[in-house]
Amino acid sequence: MGEVVSQSDALSRREQYRDEGKKVVFTNGTFDILHRGHVEYLNKAREAGDVLFVGLNSDSSVRSIKGNGRPIMTENDRAYLLANLICVDYVIIFPEDTPLKLIQTLLPDVLVKGADWPVEKIVGKDVVEQHGGTIKSIELSPGHSSTLIIKTIVERASYFRI
Repeated sequence: MGEVVSQSDALSRREQYRDEGKKVVFTNGTFDILHRGHVEYLNKAREAGDVLFVGLNSDSSVRSIKGNGRPIMTENDRAYLLANLICVDYVIIFPEDTPLKLIQTLLPDVLVKGADWPVEKIVGKDVVEQHGGTIKSIELSPGHSSTLIIKTIVERASYFRI
């Protein structure tokens, strides 16, 4: 089981893993309404190295990115769920819209992002590559997204007794 850590704790753990010669993987996202696509993606990210750090957008940064109706789940609930996935070692909540500061701090060996992002537009790509790291693009599972789940709930709302 993983744990939710501060950025300073993440850095000290990152340094420990560097000293041990372990390959650190970093990915990030909003992970609102955790679903199968998220879990498949995170499992694939974990396979890219020895330790997986997940940057999680704070509630305010999710609202900034996705609009006032999001996130559906709070940052603490999203962090708890992620930290309890076998493949996730550490979760770090960050307040910015992008994880650039966190990537500059951790300097992961592997930066992972979904294939829906063009590699040249992946935030932190240059930083990671300048420090000898690599970028890994992972295909996403079609038909799985928080947006589709929300849409399905709205479409079926009349069937629920609330």
